[in-house]
Amino acid sequence: MSKLPGPLRLAPLVLAALFCTTRGALAQPQAVAPTPAQVGPEVDRAFTQLMASPAVQKLLDALRADHERSLEELKALTEIEAPPFKEHKRAEAFLARVKAFGLTNAKIDAEGNVIGLRKGTGNGPKLLISAHLDTVFPAGTDVKVKERDGRLHAPGIADDTRGLAVLLSWLKVLNDNKVQTVGDLMFVANVGEEELGNLRGMKAIFRDHLDIDGMVGLEPSAPGSVLVLGTASHRYEVSFQGPGGHSFGAFGQVPSAIHGMGRAIAKIADIRTPSFPKTTFTVGTVGGGTSVNTIAPDARMAIDIRSDDMASLLETEKKILAAIDEAVVEENRRWNVSTLSVSTRLIGERPGGRTPPDSVIVEAAIRSNAAFGNRTLLRGGSTDANVPISMGIPAIVVGGGGKASGFHSLSESIDMTDAWKGAQNSLVTVLGLVGVQGVAPALLPKRAARIK
Repeated sequence: MSKLPGPLRLAPLVLAALFCTTRGALAQPQAVAPTPAQVGPEVDRAFTQLMASPAVQKLLDALRADHERSLEELKALTEIEAPPFKEHKRAEAFLARVKAFGLTNAKIDAEGNVIGLRKGTGNGPKLLISAHLDTVFPAGTDVKVKERDGRLHAPGIADDTRGLAVLLSWLKVLNDNKVQTVGDLMFVANVGEEELGNLRGMKAIFRDHLDIDGMVGLEPSAPGSVLVLGTASHRYEVSFQGPGGHSFGAFGQVPSAIHGMGRAIAKIADIRTPSFPKTTFTVGTVGGGTSVNTIAPDARMAIDIRSDDMASLLETEKKILAAIDEAVVEENRRWNVSTLSVSTRLIGERPGGRTPPDSVIVEAAIRSNAAFGNRTLLRGGSTDANVPISMGIPAIVVGGGGKASGFHSLSESIDMTDAWKGAQNSLVTVLGLVGVQGVAPALLPKRAARIK
């Protein structure tokens, strides 16, 4: 392997981390883009300065020392249930904690997000750092944390309560050690990431705050994983309506809403989508009818459509909506009537896009991973980062440490052994972007403020 020129030379093990992607037991998804083989000289220089700084090393030691306290905080927050649209109790608990750690200007906004600004020295970028408050689990779910086999078990403990606990640990050690960043850090615990939350929390933040220069989100991820692609999605609720009637007496006189829906589902199932960019669909739920001996007057289904490319999503959406209309025509024609109708309602819309792999925010994550001996994999997914990415604002999602499994299931768990290493890695990424006074400049470029 040839050496990198000048300031880009790294120790052999660290250099290898830049070139490789993770495999094996971590079961990470496939890369959505090649990991750049080099980072810019400014990025390399800034991280060399950060990692050589006694003040930064002291900060990282403090983060490790805070692990046990943070562990108890993780348990306490996990046991405050936070179903979609019912995140307020957890938001209040998080708000109380950030205020206790010195972020006295923090508040809960009109959408339910907790937001607090830790000011930099001035004239630096504003970086949003976030984790989401909500989980997928309904009210009444047993969220008591149980410890067994070296793991913590509870619904939502990894996705994304671990991210919340990391944000709090960062804030505590930054303030305890009086570390002054150049840029501003906007601490956010947001609502609406899961299910039909439709990214409402993050959409509200970027609607109301027009001067955000970038975003680093925290989600359960394997070491070295950097999300750069936001998978777009549209979700529809489809309702079929007809007159209904007796299964024997009205047979041949009225169409069946369920039969019409069945025709639609069969047509949808035959639609072909490209494997690249990956584009998917599913009829996720169905319902309807009144009794076994009734020609159904109503039926309904919910459809999820996703793609790594907006054009492909819209093309698939067009085919699905056409298939639904064709099915209604066929069911009416079957009985020589026109009394079956259908309505569609968009119930979920997540924009998508990509953060370029050679952008500063991605290179910062790659260089930080290399400093901690982690191999970088650039991946995609549907997260809060979809919102800024779709607006052309640099955004990534990284992990906060811990080995998690069973997301979105009652068996969700996390192994917190050495989880502080992940918290250190992601914090150094953040510090590289906003800079540290007297140590390294801010790498994240300031953007012109958007106009409403």
